[in-house]
Order: sequence, then structure tokens, then C-alpha cells
Amino acid sequence: MVKRSETPARLDDAARAGWLYYVAGRTQDEIAAAMGISRQSAQRLVSLAVAERLIKVRLDHPIAACLELGSQLRRKFGLKHVEVVPSDPASSSTTVGIAEAAAAEIERWLKRPEPIVLAIGTGRTLKAAVDQLPAIECPNHRIVSLTGNIAPDGSAAYYNVIFSMADAVKARHYPMPLPVLVTSAEERELLHGQQLVRSTLNMSAQADVTFVGIGELGIDGPLCVDGFLEKDEMMELMRGGAVGEICGWIFDVDGRLIDNPINERVASAPIPSRDASMVIGLAKGKRKFKAIRAAVVGHQINALITDEETAEFLLKN
Repeated sequence: MVKRSETPARLDDAARAGWLYYVAGRTQDEIAAAMGISRQSAQRLVSLAVAERLIKVRLDHPIAACLELGSQLRRKFGLKHVEVVPSDPASSSTTVGIAEAAAAEIERWLKRPEPIVLAIGTGRTLKAAVDQLPAIECPNHRIVSLTGNIAPDGSAAYYNVIFSMADAVKARHYPMPLPVLVTSAEERELLHGQQLVRSTLNMSAQADVTFVGIGELGIDGPLCVDGFLEKDEMMELMRGGAVGEICGWIFDVDGRLIDNPINERVASAPIPSRDASMVIGLAKGKRKFKAIRAAVVGHQINALITDEETAEFLLKN
């Protein structure tokens, strides 16, 4: 969940001002009069409500151009589900827009009455999506992590989202009690043979829906930035034709998992069957173009949440 740096009383005022502005439709002058404060204070409180993510905005009217792009992507790549959100040319964020759309899609699945298994990957986009989730009571559902939750230094992996989900979603959560990468294929086999891990792996294989981020490769990519791979290891992978990764599983331009010792060290669960599970990739942005295209072409995913700019690239390439 989002960390709160303000006092509870000030957040209460911000929430009240935000409700008056966005829900009740009051002007800032009317908010100031209702709360007995100056107009400038009312303006600051409304801004604080947005900054602290006390306000969540959803657009209920689908945009025709985005719908058409989604329809074209489904036909071209045989995808089961596509959601395209508007692009903001002025933004460099790789999460804004798709995180909100992903949160809404996760919420739709969690509100289903029949019990489901929801598998989830890791990464910045997924964490941003989980931060948007409201409190949900769904005790019949199971949420399982595909990736390990231990960073290279032994600390908790910051972008492993299973624990963040547990704050908002009242369901049964099953973390993967492993590092993201282990030292050898033999160590992975040993760890995967443990009963606790084996049951988590078996559950992930039964997922009804799976949400994953799509990572680009490079020394500025998440595997290097977060300390899972050294720069020379990354450069070797790229020279060998690798372009992207999902849950640590590294693939080439055609979306095929590469034959490399590093993939033999990935401790994540395999990506659930695209025949049995809807595997939804969340990604956008020029840095990820190659990785997203490879994931779609190679059927590493069978559903996609992205933005207009990325959708247009995929349709042209």
C-alpha cells in the first residue's frame, strides 16, 4: 500500500476535501466555506488527496480509438483479451494508465463468485497496479506468487507484490519462498523438490488468470538495476539474442526461452499454460517495444494491457 507521510488528521481533511471536489462536485470556494478554511488551503488539500492516492479515478466511457486498436491486436496475434489505454506523450512513466487498468482487471477477477486461483508475477508495473486496489473481501480465492521474494542480498525483494496484495485483498496468499535466481540448476532442482515449494508450484500451474510484467533487457533493465544479474552477464545474454523477460524467464526476439545457464538458474514457477490460463502481460513504452512484441509473438502471454503508442508499434511490426 502507499506509504503515508502526512498526519492522520491532515489526511482526513484531504479525504474530505477530495470527496467534496470529486464526488459532490463542489468548487474550491464552496469547499473552503464548508470546511472553514481559506480557498488556498482547500486547493492544497485537494492536491494532497491526489498526491497521497486517496482519490482513484476510473474512466467508464471506452475510447473508440483504443477499442479499435485492441480489436486489431486480438485479431493479429490471436490474443484472448486486450485493453489499450490512452498514451500521454508528455509522460515518461512506464506504469501510468496501464497500472490503473490492470488494477480494475484484477478487481474484476477477484469479485467473481466462483473460487479462482490468481497467479501474479513481479515488477514495478504490477506493484503500481496493486497499490491501486481497493480493499476486497474474497476468502474463497487463492493468490499465488510466480516469483521468489528474496533479493540477492537476502532481503525481501521490493517489487515482489504478493505481500502488498495481502494488505488490500482478504484472500489466501501463497508466496514463493525462494530467491529469484539461484546459483545453479542443481540448487533449483533441490529447492523445487521441497514440499512447501512444490505445493506452490503445483498451485501456480492451476491458475485461472495470471498477471505478469514484461521486462526489457539491458544494463538499465530491472534484472540489472535490482541486482539479480551482473552487467557482463546481461551483455552476454543480449549478444546471444535475448530481448526480454517475464518473471526472470529470458526469451529471444521470437519469444522463445533461450538456451542459457541463466535460465537454468531461474527459481520462478513456469508461466502457467496459455491454453488453460489467461496470462495477461502489463507493459508499455519504447524501451519495452521489442520485449512486448516477442512476448506476444512467442505466446509467452495470451492477453495484454498496454497503451496506444505500443499498440500502434505492434500493429506495424
